[in-house]
Amino acid sequence: MLHAARAAHPRPCRPEDYVTGEPSGIRPHVPLRSTGRPRVVVLGGGFGGLWAARSLRRARVDVVLIDKKNHHVFQPLLYQVATAGLSPGDIASPIRYILRRQRNVQVLLGEARTIDVAARSVHLDIGQVPYDALIVATGATHAYFGNDAWQAHAPGLKTLDDALAIRRRVLIAFERAERTSDAAEQRRLLTFVVVGGGPTGVELAGALAEIARHALKNEFRAIQPESARIVLLEAGPSVLTAFPESLRVHAVESLRDLGVEVHLGALVTRIEAGRVSTREVGTIEAETILWAAGVAASPIGRALGVPLDRAGRVVVQPDLTIPGRDDVYVVGDLAAFLPKGASAPLPGVAQVAMQQAAHAGRNIVATLAGKPRTTFVYRDYGNLAAIGRARAVADLGWVRFGGVAAWGFWLFVHILKLTGFRNRAVVFLQWAFAYFTYQRSIRLITGEEAAPPSSPASSATEPPVTASGCRR
Repeated sequence: MLHAARAAHPRPCRPEDYVTGEPSGIRPHVPLRSTGRPRVVVLGGGFGGLWAARSLRRARVDVVLIDKKNHHVFQPLLYQVATAGLSPGDIASPIRYILRRQRNVQVLLGEARTIDVAARSVHLDIGQVPYDALIVATGATHAYFGNDAWQAHAPGLKTLDDALAIRRRVLIAFERAERTSDAAEQRRLLTFVVVGGGPTGVELAGALAEIARHALKNEFRAIQPESARIVLLEAGPSVLTAFPESLRVHAVESLRDLGVEVHLGALVTRIEAGRVSTREVGTIEAETILWAAGVAASPIGRALGVPLDRAGRVVVQPDLTIPGRDDVYVVGDLAAFLPKGASAPLPGVAQVAMQQAAHAGRNIVATLAGKPRTTFVYRDYGNLAAIGRARAVADLGWVRFGGVAAWGFWLFVHILKLTGFRNRAVVFLQWAFAYFTYQRSIRLITGEEAAPPSSPASSATEPPVTASGCRR
């Protein structure tokens, strides 16, 4: 009866659904190849996990990379999938394909449930995997600051599934507006709110404005897509807080030139189906609300039994190990690493994850060779953010600029960093097509039209329930 009750009223997964400490049941060991060499287990196939595995390509170790997805996603371009600029396959590649030539790597599809650091074993949903050294790079997820109910009405952007769901929600809003004669309902359907003024929020808002002003122009008869209202809400005093003041001002001006309403100091107090409320702006009626305001560290960090910071990140040692263990490393979004002389931990961005992962790999090799581990030193190569067509900001430390030059540099860097020649070529061609035609070619709505979140029929499209009685 207990299991039936859980299934009848599933809830979103919470950190407590992940096992901490000793596992309650004995799972069989996952069959792995045995060469007699030390085994390094890497949890996560994002930037941190992938670079950790690559850093060990010449080491005399066996690497086991584990991820619950079979693909690596270039997350900086997820918003392009969400706004119909690129296809999922343009920014993602199978992990096995990426590492196919690295013969000391075995890739497993599975999800970590807990970590037994005393027994040096990772417990997955498919069984146990013992390790000699462990690199945890499981990243982060959306954070709603204790308001988990908001997630149903304001989805975040972390995975390809998130991006496709947002793309569908955005395009269907225009379709619904076309077939209603109610002017108030049309205004609500054509209002898009982005919560959060970081790079993701700024890029989403700019891309939505371009869809409405250019990509959908002249395609509808009952509505004018260019009249869509795009609203960006930021609780702080400025957007893009990692950038210098001059570039923040430039970003706001560029967004407003695109027709985006930018509200600073606008703290969201309530989100429900079809509306978002703030103290400063009041209530905004909107069919589409997107969340880009914060992230929380992966819950698996709690299983390590070490101190966490307020964001749930693992407080790591200078060499990226956890306190009391020289065989467990934490990197990327899950790691709270405070550089010497700094007042705040490093941000959760790709370049931090990649550098930390490579350093963890080098320290593992050093330990196996009987050499001392070294302290991680971060090199900041700067920040980039695209705002729209021929609009971007770039802070490279030694030079700061915005506009067309920054946009061109942004294009170059992102194409260069994509995984695989095929993806680089396709993305370059897609962007060239979009630049000359103002079009976004991936405007496909597939599957059955989902009911609005407020409709009882929406439960038919809810995600599956896990064995823990929660919904992912």
